[in-house]
Amino acid sequence: MFLLVKNVLSPAEVDQVRQLARAVRFMDGRASNPHNTAKKNLQADMSGAEAQKASQIAGAAIAANEEVRNFAFPKRIATPLLSRYEPGMTYGAHSDAAFLPLPTGPMRSDVSATLFIGDPATYDGGELRIHLGSETVTIKGNPGEMIIYPSNTLHEVVPVTRGERLAFFTFMESVIPDHVQRELLYTLNEVYALEGLKMDWENRTRLQYVSNSLHRIWAK
Repeated sequence: MFLLVKNVLSPAEVDQVRQLARAVRFMDGRASNPHNTAKKNLQADMSGAEAQKASQIAGAAIAANEEVRNFAFPKRIATPLLSRYEPGMTYGAHSDAAFLPLPTGPMRSDVSATLFIGDPATYDGGELRIHLGSETVTIKGNPGEMIIYPSNTLHEVVPVTRGERLAFFTFMESVIPDHVQRELLYTLNEVYALEGLKMDWENRTRLQYVSNSLHRIWAK
């Protein structure tokens, strides 16, 4: 299951990131994963002040977003990294690494996310394609939108043929590691939020009891 979250970044924040991106030094995207031959893109050099500021803006917005918290149950969120795709660049089908080496120690990647910065009208190609069994879902988000999905999902960025694709990517370690359990708890909480006030108090309380109990049982 995946979720497209709108307005993770405000228009003003998107503009601020774009301004910063003009001064960011980009490097070969394989610097962080040199053995991945499917990866052909550019990513921000995080030693620069502009790249750090852009990541701080995105990271704060992601951490504060209620929809993201309700869907991903994040324990830790990796620093968002700005990526750029120019014509001919792509990222072939892959699933994300199970653990990320961070300064604070390895972080398990349970949930992956792409936060779109570029206007989709300014570039062709570059869609995020998520493979779900025999079906595929193609997403080309608007500026400030973010798509989140299980990190073990097979996905790719199709080749850019015109313009420039600018987006952040990040990963989350979830309190609920199992993606099926995470989806069930998210769905149960959505039902509670949407229908709870229509129930009599006893059934509403029982539904809340089930949700809280499962959260405790499944949390790691």
